[in-house]
Amino acid sequence: MTPLRQNCTIISDHTGDAVIVDPGGDVPALLKALEGLRVKAILLTHGHMDHAGGARALAAALAKRQGGPVPILGPLKAEAPLLASVEQQAASCGLEDMENVAPDRYLTDGETLNLLAHPLHVHHVPGHTPGHVVLHDAHGRKVITGDTLFKGTVGRSDFAYGDGRQLLQAIRDKLFTLPDETMVLPGHGMPSTIGYEKRHNPFFSRPQGH
Repeated sequence: MTPLRQNCTIISDHTGDAVIVDPGGDVPALLKALEGLRVKAILLTHGHMDHAGGARALAAALAKRQGGPVPILGPLKAEAPLLASVEQQAASCGLEDMENVAPDRYLTDGETLNLLAHPLHVHHVPGHTPGHVVLHDAHGRKVITGDTLFKGTVGRSDFAYGDGRQLLQAIRDKLFTLPDETMVLPGHGMPSTIGYEKRHNPFFSRPQGH
């Protein structure tokens, strides 16, 4: 979605209920993709504009369509300053139609979201941003990693609030402990699997400290 080419993920179950993760923009296209589904919540992995900039407009449009509020959940509260600066982030890139976000509720590390027929588990993976979360669907054998783990690389940590060592350790602790066959759905680029990244991602296949 959007000129920044970020991924937005929709998870639905057999009942027609769904959640949408990281709606950064292109709200009309997202509404079309969500036709026929009952969206239970909008989930955010972190506070960067390309992952949160469309959340407010999408929530309003879905509430009108569905006849009731659609909550925005997440990420951790440490992301509040970033979520409050989405419009500033967008302006610095010459982008419009992105809005600041105040979630209805922040998430906590280790909690379980029972929004669909199968749960989503929340894990805190900081380093790209302080309050970044990933969402693990154990039943569906997938994990939505936002901007933490990508195919063949990891998220940026060169922001003032970033921490590269913390990011790599959190990936080892929270992601590489998942089953190898777990599909990785990243915030940018193509899918991968946990097993593939453990074996081939250059940030982990080289000796620690190098």
